[in-house]
Amino acid sequence: MIRGGTEIVFLGLGTNLGDREENLRKALLLTGEHMGRIIEESSVYETEPRGFTSRISFLNMAVKLETGLDPSGLLGKALMLETMMGRLRKGKGYNSRIIDIDILLFGNRVIETTDLIIPHPRLHERRFVLLPLSGIAADIIHPVLGKSIAELLKECRDDGKITEYGKNYL
Repeated sequence: MIRGGTEIVFLGLGTNLGDREENLRKALLLTGEHMGRIIEESSVYETEPRGFTSRISFLNMAVKLETGLDPSGLLGKALMLETMMGRLRKGKGYNSRIIDIDILLFGNRVIETTDLIIPHPRLHERRFVLLPLSGIAADIIHPVLGKSIAELLKECRDDGKITEYGKNYL
């Protein structure tokens, strides 16, 4: 728990297995139940897989959350929710998944432990993360790079295909 209050965090959610829309709905409900109060959710974007080959595209979104959990507690809950939803981790590297919950930003904190790096270390390289995040946090400043999410999106060289898919999954 965070001493003396709460913190605003941003999460990235992604799925490319099973009923992708239902996976996002369920992840949002579980996030609200176990991790904190959802303040805002981005539009959902359909994106091609990055870092591995799959015929099934991803649905990705970002969530603004108010939490009383500390960073390691939030990570523990994220991993628990992924497991509850049926995610199986298969070694190192990227693969298809029923749900992925990433901690993108935790207030303006910079954290680097063996288990957790915040801000997410590849946030600024991934259009499929930056585009949804910019819809709910365009003016938020990346605490390491010193640039807004909107600026990072403009500078992002990721040319993966991404299209808006829908809104309001909660």
